[in-house]
Amino acid sequence: MALFAILTLFPEALEAYADLGVLRLARDKQLAEIRFVDFRDFTRDRHRTVDDRPFGGGPGMVLKPEPIAECIEWLERRHGRFRKLALCPSGPLFRQETAAELAREERLLILCGRYEGFDQRLIEHFGFETLSVGDFVLAGGELPALMVLEATLRLIPGVLGDERSAAEDSFSHGAELDHPHFTRPRVFRGQEVPEVLLSGDHARIARWRAEQASRRTAARRPDGLRADDRGSPGASDGPHTTPDPRT
Repeated sequence: MALFAILTLFPEALEAYADLGVLRLARDKQLAEIRFVDFRDFTRDRHRTVDDRPFGGGPGMVLKPEPIAECIEWLERRHGRFRKLALCPSGPLFRQETAAELAREERLLILCGRYEGFDQRLIEHFGFETLSVGDFVLAGGELPALMVLEATLRLIPGVLGDERSAAEDSFSHGAELDHPHFTRPRVFRGQEVPEVLLSGDHARIARWRAEQASRRTAARRPDGLRADDRGSPGASDGPHTTPDPRT
């Protein structure tokens, strides 16, 4: 059973989501253990301080390295070494193939940040890989962590009721989007289901779906036809300042 540890200041909020859908399926089927760990519990002062002013000045606060470091060491003493991800805009973009790679991990740790980011020494000391879910900024890493977690768990064999659901998703075959889908009723407000889907000719249906997927990708995501130019998890993205954990 794979172990996923999410380091966050808001474990209760994440736990509520984990009791639904794919995350709950993975737990109920005992295919994944998901632990939401509050690194504030590893502070040593009476105010339980997790942040401080940045050296060099500037707005906001930066997460202190000590509580997070002790939290990681506590987890690894009990479970062994984790592959570690820190969510930040400077990381390579999270893609479907990244999720497929992470689904093969035995132990994965995801660090959710707040404020202005992490102390860079923490990232370097523990060998964190950085990862971004998009070119935008959020107030914290919790929502991106749930995105990464759900995309990954649904690719673990046995989690979904029909594994073809994951195999036929958008981006499961390179950068191509999924084809359009239709269900009953046969006519909805004057619009009919494409005739080919009612033909019973499976080879013809497969050709139509492939053609529709290609057309949809070319029209909606022409950028998706190009390979990702930001590398893979762990790849260097050049010099940068302390990562912002908020995407």
